[in-house]
Amino acid sequence: MLLVQQIIANKEEYIKALAKRNFDAAPILDKVIHLDEERRTTQAKLDNTLADSNKLSKEIGMLFKNGEAKKATILKEKTSQLKESSKDLSNRLSSIQDELTNLLYTIPNVPHASVPNGQSEEDNEEVFREGDIPVLEDGALPHWELAKKYDIIDFELGVKITGAGFPVYKGKGARLQRALISYFLDKNTEAGYKEYQVPHLVNEASGYGTGQLPDKEGQMYHVTADDLYLIPTAEVPVTNMFRDDLVNANDLPICCTGYTPCFRREAGSYGAHVRGLNRLHQFDKVEIVRIEKPENSYAALDGMVDHVKEILKELKLPYRILRLCGGDIGFTAALTYDFEVFSTAQDRWLEISSVSNFESYQANRLKLRFKDTNSKNQLAHTLNGSSLALPRVLAGILENYQTSKGIKIPDVLVPYCGFEYID
Repeated sequence: MLLVQQIIANKEEYIKALAKRNFDAAPILDKVIHLDEERRTTQAKLDNTLADSNKLSKEIGMLFKNGEAKKATILKEKTSQLKESSKDLSNRLSSIQDELTNLLYTIPNVPHASVPNGQSEEDNEEVFREGDIPVLEDGALPHWELAKKYDIIDFELGVKITGAGFPVYKGKGARLQRALISYFLDKNTEAGYKEYQVPHLVNEASGYGTGQLPDKEGQMYHVTADDLYLIPTAEVPVTNMFRDDLVNANDLPICCTGYTPCFRREAGSYGAHVRGLNRLHQFDKVEIVRIEKPENSYAALDGMVDHVKEILKELKLPYRILRLCGGDIGFTAALTYDFEVFSTAQDRWLEISSVSNFESYQANRLKLRFKDTNSKNQLAHTLNGSSLALPRVLAGILENYQTSKGIKIPDVLVPYCGFEYID
């Protein structure tokens, strides 16, 4: 959530920057500024009314003490009127504040200056590529056919149990899934991230804290009876561990990692490009989250990118990194890098990680602060990244590592799996 004082100070710059998102910010920023002026005016009236009421109360006390009950009674009528006025002003102030907060929730984060212009994913900027795309033997299969051939993932059984988008992993498929989770967590903890196990459902305040609510696109699963939400990513519970916290500056950076299943409705996702593991309603993901001082957050972002690069290099998967354009970047992010693995059998790139800096946008919603060197409370910066999302990594391994002997397991995963081939 943007800070009102920053909107007032940087209105024209924000309008120009938000235009990268194809977002017409001028009318809504004007309304924010107007509401803030009304809020401050109402607050001043309320403060003056309360001050007058307190002053009269003291006078009334003195009059009663001096035996001037008649004068005191006259003034009591005035205090009653002031109390009624203060009640009305307080209600009006609360209404204005609610309207202002709800309006601020509708404004996306201001993109970083390096975010390229663009309307959609077609305009994202490739900034790095590594790894050779393997040449597969004739008759190479996409992962959903390999899953059936080797009986390692059962999509139909998932439909029977729940519905489309909820696969069942079996035998060596389940063990490979578990191996990837353990490997990712080990890599993250070795890099200094502290591991957490967190709830898979969150309350409304947590959803608002990291920006998943209001859920304009209806992508979250809502448990209505308890007003809880199934998490779309571990980012939500992990980051919300620090909601309403004043953290010690000496404890920064705070680096967290965690594995969770993730749940997304993926409303409106249809077609051949979402077959198999390409898009699911439930999937596993290992996440990294950082809380940083503002001056260090972009160096931290670069470090997170390098960390994911190292993992993909060890897996020996061909990948590229994209800097997302204004039309494709997430609502809460200031800058995002997407990692994509090349699926040779499908002849297409598959997104397997997003690494983002949210600057102070989430921290303002979360009220996540630290004391700076001048002992002033300052909003922290938050960052997060997939390290990694499993379905498309698994798809990339199955497709790119298929051989006539079976599916070869990447060397780095063999100690975790306990086998070298799926055959």
